[in-house]
Amino acid sequence: MQAENRIIDKSILGSDTVSFTVYCPVIAKKAKAGQFVVIRARNEGERIPLTIADRDPAKGIINITILKIGKTSRLLSSFEPGDIIPDIAGPLGKPSEIENFGTVVIIGGGVGIAPTLPIIKTMKEAGNYVISVIGARNCNGLIFKEAIKTHSDEFYTCTDDGSEGFKGFVSDFLIEYIKQHPDKKIDRVVAIGPVLMMKAVCDVTRPYGLKTIVSLNPIMVDGTGMCGSCRVEVGGKTMFGCVDGPEFDGHLVDFKLLSSRLDIYREEEKTAYNKYMENHKCKMSQ
Repeated sequence: MQAENRIIDKSILGSDTVSFTVYCPVIAKKAKAGQFVVIRARNEGERIPLTIADRDPAKGIINITILKIGKTSRLLSSFEPGDIIPDIAGPLGKPSEIENFGTVVIIGGGVGIAPTLPIIKTMKEAGNYVISVIGARNCNGLIFKEAIKTHSDEFYTCTDDGSEGFKGFVSDFLIEYIKQHPDKKIDRVVAIGPVLMMKAVCDVTRPYGLKTIVSLNPIMVDGTGMCGSCRVEVGGKTMFGCVDGPEFDGHLVDFKLLSSRLDIYREEEKTAYNKYMENHKCKMSQ
């Protein structure tokens, strides 16, 4: 019998991106598109939120994709198949709003491409015409490309360096797409990725009155709304990313405040990361 939270498979998606298939039957059964889990890589470690990139209830597995950017994500990315992740709590957050809107543009940037996959799947299953756009710094960052393309009616790639698809940001591509398809009615836009990318997409869609949903990534601790660390301002109201979100109307989000709050512990994060890397190098040299 398979142990809970055991890593079944590991895929290296790029130099800084790792994907895990993890046996979590309860979460796999209950999770819906847009929801996330909170993970601890070790018992005394910090908690980090990770969006569920895919799931298979029949097999009891979920997929989580990690960007190796800090201490905990680096530690977690070093796990191998057979290892057990100490804590996985979820599913958390509100599911994506899924219905037959009509034509839906779903945009993923960087590691934010991963959580667009379940949304793309369920939007398509609901009868929508799905236009998927993914972007990264270069072609190596275009993760889940084939899976997303399979479930999309239209599929486009963007890279900052022009190594694949449209050369430029996803927001620039969206401007060009709207201009080139003036008769195509877009009923909803979903954007997931870095804060600046989501803000840029919202700046493009706002003049057209295109409803735009973004998935926010504020600092979280418990994932249940008790700690208050994930506060965001939406429509002038204070809300909690973990229980009121993670998805919100992008045109109402105070992105400036979100960005400033993400920088609160930057120095502490840097210190913890440097200490971890020093210890890691010492172990490697022994």
